[in-house]
Amino acid sequence: MTLIQLPYAPTALEPIISANTLSFHHGKHLQAYVDNLNKLLPGSGMEELPLEEIVKKSTGAIFNNAGQILNHNLYFTQFTPAPHSALDAESPLAKQIEQQWGSLDAFKAEFEAKGVSLFGSGWVWLSAQADGTLVITQEPNAGNPVTQGLKPLLTFDVWEHAYYLDYQNRRAAHLTALWQIVNWPEIEARYTK
Repeated sequence: MTLIQLPYAPTALEPIISANTLSFHHGKHLQAYVDNLNKLLPGSGMEELPLEEIVKKSTGAIFNNAGQILNHNLYFTQFTPAPHSALDAESPLAKQIEQQWGSLDAFKAEFEAKGVSLFGSGWVWLSAQADGTLVITQEPNAGNPVTQGLKPLLTFDVWEHAYYLDYQNRRAAHLTALWQIVNWPEIEARYTK
């Protein structure tokens, strides 16, 4: 397992996510999960499995580290430098959001509320069921919707290390700000693949 390269410069997401936060979040936290998983995999019988399969089949320390790698890989690759790319109103994803929530703003409000109300550390996810129906879930710790048979599309990290250097205890402000850097074409691609 190797650390993913960021698809943007360390300063590219400022002021939403600072280079300082990225250096710790990507360079230290995610690197530690990669290093830990590489120590745990030998002899597990999962050495050759793709990351998503490891998350689906593992428990304990292997699950925690593999889950955090998968979560962070999806998280870091869903952003683009501000100003953000708009959601194409004619895309299948936009139409599904409109059908289920009535508007993109109503979806964002529910998504943020789920992120704010998740107790402790974890993730809020937008995922798709096999029939294309969308669901918002709260996943504690290293949880990922793939373990429930869902396709993860979009996630906001609510572990404090994701935002504390930039927002201190203002989790809600951090979640609201993240919409400015969401790469909607990437989220749409995840939905339709």
